[in-house]
Amino acid sequence: MNTRFPLPRGSRLVLASHNKGKLAEFSRLLDGYGITVVSAGELGLPEPDETATTFAGNAELKALAAAKAANLPALSDDSGLCVSALGGAPGIYSARWAGPDKNFPAAMQRIEEGIGEDERDAWFICVLCLAFPDGTSRCFEGRIDGSISPEPRGREGHGYDPIFIPSGETRTFAEMSDEEKNRISHRARAFEAFRTACLA
Repeated sequence: MNTRFPLPRGSRLVLASHNKGKLAEFSRLLDGYGITVVSAGELGLPEPDETATTFAGNAELKALAAAKAANLPALSDDSGLCVSALGGAPGIYSARWAGPDKNFPAAMQRIEEGIGEDERDAWFICVLCLAFPDGTSRCFEGRIDGSISPEPRGREGHGYDPIFIPSGETRTFAEMSDEEKNRISHRARAFEAFRTACLA
């Protein structure tokens, strides 16, 4: 079976996001591969409703919508924190738990109130999806296991980083530098799978 899904050098790639920080992050990751990255926001593309029930489903939905609207290859990601004691929640609803005002301290408090002292197993998932205007697509998953800190710690990162301690570590993601986190994170692992399959 051919595991390659090549994205040729010189390609123009749409990042299916309106987030400027995410555009900067993926532009750095793709630097050196001859890929020009432009965001869906820059192209004025609408953001589709995330109606799927899995990370892969939502990533594919966003990538296919952007690829067809722009008539270019598109890359999307969908990611979130899963807590074992909460049945995998907040999961695909990680952003929604923080509400429209992105109140992640409240979302982290909600997690703490929902679990017991010995129920702290958790993991982060990231799924990247590369899609083409003809409707073909492929997803790449990255996962990192860890546990929930009893209290938020650290000022780096974003979202749920202050309460997530990766396995083998004593620090939360928010206590690590971007460089340290990006070596081991769920997004780094998903990107490595994408890089191996798609980039020369």
